[in-house]
Amino acid sequence: MKIRRFVRTFLFAPIVVLALAAQAAPSAHAASAAPDQVPFASRTLTMGANTYKFQVFIPKHLSRKTNPPVILFLHGIGERGTDGAQQTKNGVRLLIAQDVDNFPAVVVCPQLQPETRWTQPAVEELTLKMLDQCIAEFHGDTRRVYLTGLSLGGYGSWEMARKFPSRWAAIAPVCGGVVFPAWVGAAPEETTASEKDPYAALAQSLPAIPIWDFHGEADPTVPVSESRQIVASLLARKADIRYSEYPGVGHNSWDNAYAEPGLLPWLLSHKRAN
Repeated sequence: MKIRRFVRTFLFAPIVVLALAAQAAPSAHAASAAPDQVPFASRTLTMGANTYKFQVFIPKHLSRKTNPPVILFLHGIGERGTDGAQQTKNGVRLLIAQDVDNFPAVVVCPQLQPETRWTQPAVEELTLKMLDQCIAEFHGDTRRVYLTGLSLGGYGSWEMARKFPSRWAAIAPVCGGVVFPAWVGAAPEETTASEKDPYAALAQSLPAIPIWDFHGEADPTVPVSESRQIVASLLARKADIRYSEYPGVGHNSWDNAYAEPGLLPWLLSHKRAN
């Protein structure tokens, strides 16, 4: 596999961390918007006796003659609830706001119920059903489905990529990891964390999925060592991985990651073969 090259290399003993130094400039016709003005539509999914609310961004110029790409976004721990709306207040709306009028992808935003995690099998099943419902509704291109998430959703992104590798054309975890910090209270058997080397186990489980990982160097909530160890393990397997670490940035590295003008073009440049 080809290893992507970067302009600047930073050494953090005992691993080498690669950081992207330059990004593509936004297009001249980009119609930026205030992030809190990005419109989302409400949807529901019924499983058994329960109905779950979630949000969807629908491209302004969506046509049934085309098959749009689809992005699944997993929010952080602070947006858990039952209102079906809080999950869009951080993160991916910054990506959409860069060019809201011309944003080409459907964005699916499930919401975790209180005290649940993305890595629980029942939650994974519900999340994928919401994704599939939207792919069917908007005639999404199954070869161009992308996964991203922040914090607790970053953990979910790594784990869902590991468990369901054939679903994703590319993934972009933000300030996530493998070994949950104590504040999450998750059982280690939910993830590869029970492995002797969970980072190597994750890397071994991931096939040739293009990955762009993000983390803040000064993150006090999810240690940056989580991303560094994952990236090192992926590089050892010659994975298609790029990594952006923001010096001096704390846990809210999603503000930097989703404002990257090169992120959307990078995601959309990837398509599954089948």
